[in-house]
Amino acid sequence: INGLYKTELIHKQSWKSREAVELATLTWVDWFNHRRLFGSIGNIPPAEAEANYYRQLPESVMAA
Repeated sequence: INGLYKTELIHKQSWKSREAVELATLTWVDWFNHRRLFGSIGNIPPAEAEANYYRQLPESVMAA
């Protein structure tokens, strides 16, 4: 993940401030988890796959 993050975001431009890097990082992480389609899990975002997983668990497992 670190290499992907650095390649896709950090090394593509020069940054004016730490705050600019932090905001760009938050935006990238949100995209990576909520909008990126991940082929090996059926072309859905990872957050959706996680929600589907927890939705299919029996309530007894969730309570434990």
